[in-house]
Amino acid sequence: MKLYIADDTCSRAAQAIANELNLNPELVHFDVFGKSMSNGASFADVNELLYVPALELDNEAKDILTETVIVTSYLADLHPESNLIPARGTMERVFMDQLLTFLATEIAQKHIPLMRKLMTPEGIEFHTNKLLTAYATLDKRLADGRTYLTGDQFTVADAYVWATLWGSRSGVNLDHLTNLTAYIKRIEARPSVQKALADEAEIVARHNELKTQAA
Repeated sequence: MKLYIADDTCSRAAQAIANELNLNPELVHFDVFGKSMSNGASFADVNELLYVPALELDNEAKDILTETVIVTSYLADLHPESNLIPARGTMERVFMDQLLTFLATEIAQKHIPLMRKLMTPEGIEFHTNKLLTAYATLDKRLADGRTYLTGDQFTVADAYVWATLWGSRSGVNLDHLTNLTAYIKRIEARPSVQKALADEAEIVARHNELKTQAA
């Protein structure tokens, strides 16, 4: 498998889940701003919409999966014994899909206009308040002392929250959410997450060196 990633994006969720499963997909870095790839190919041939993650499978068709929720769920479903996602057809899975959709629409997508400085003052206020409300919802869920969002088991949802924690870039301060802060620290302590950061840093540095040599 090939996993196409970009620096400090939601592709980190896919990396973390792959690491939890001891998978070793070939990582390919996409420079979001320069539009180049670490393997010299064109990312438009992988995903014409030019966003990560994208997962190229090893099947005969070389199918390519996109969307963070789909990629992480697919990987987790390959190894049900990992308990990274509930089984399909169960109410637990329905609730997980509900949570993942909430994270995608109310957190990940609300950060992007703020990070790209595309908002009017009214838009900034609206999106900031939406994010504060969404994160407060997570903080409240964690208030009962659970380790992760659905209990004591780390799941694809936790990987997604961690990978989209862009408050420093979007200008949304979450310091007052103490349950969320402690929760993020627990995620950051996981070897799978630490490996994701190290692997990303390594391939980004290698890609930057190639770009320098080509200049």
